[in-house]
Amino acid sequence: MTIDTHHHFWHYDAAELGWIADEMTSIRRDWLPADLRPAMVSAAIDRVITVEARASVERTRWLLTVADQHPEWIAGVVGWLPIAADDFPAVLDANRHPKLVALRHAVQGQPPGFFDRPDFDRGIATLCASGLAYDVLIYAPQLPEVGPFVDRHPTGRFVVNHLAKPFVERGELEPWRTHLRELARRPNVWCKLSGGITERDLAWTPASIRPYLDAALEAFGPRRVMFGSNWPLSEPAGGIALWTNFMRDWATALAPDEHDGLFAQNAIDFYRLAP
Repeated sequence: MTIDTHHHFWHYDAAELGWIADEMTSIRRDWLPADLRPAMVSAAIDRVITVEARASVERTRWLLTVADQHPEWIAGVVGWLPIAADDFPAVLDANRHPKLVALRHAVQGQPPGFFDRPDFDRGIATLCASGLAYDVLIYAPQLPEVGPFVDRHPTGRFVVNHLAKPFVERGELEPWRTHLRELARRPNVWCKLSGGITERDLAWTPASIRPYLDAALEAFGPRRVMFGSNWPLSEPAGGIALWTNFMRDWATALAPDEHDGLFAQNAIDFYRLAP
């Protein structure tokens, strides 16, 4: 089985999705289940985790509705809710859903020190107590901020998205690799090995990407890494099948149970997915 732990759906709106880079004009359109399903078949992907692309309660509710419409292959939703809001506990209770497995906030767009905000910290404590996980969306320079944040929430489950977006286009491994290793010392932090690593390097090659995957595997070990495509953002960088096949080739050195972990079991364990 293969579970893609990171893809997106959206009805395209330029104002809401203005973060889509200028060089990605080809994805400035709607991307819906009817688009993903044939792509999944082409890449031999069985189930998916749908991840929010906009900080909106309404968008999260829509994603959960979409998941209800495709229960056989949408395994879970990573949504957005106002974690730092005073009424976050009530909002969380009002939006509980069997397919809501985690929340995410785009800290990559926030100023330094955001993880130390008391209101955000309070909300994360509520989230951890609820049993939901948290997807960490940051850029590589923000990695040193995550460790102290996680330390304040030792019962939580955290997964770094897209390897924290290292500077692959520069071939820059340090200080990203050292910071990733430091964060990985915490057993409640996991990492997605996803197509998001190619967002700023649309002309990526296996040789340019492998050192980053190798470093993440060394840091987290085979039990705390997960496969993801980052579809449809992966489309301008070659597409979901290209990324998936590359990942399968890269993973051939893993033991069979480690391979199964990367592509399915680790996601089931982390997101507490139904069998």
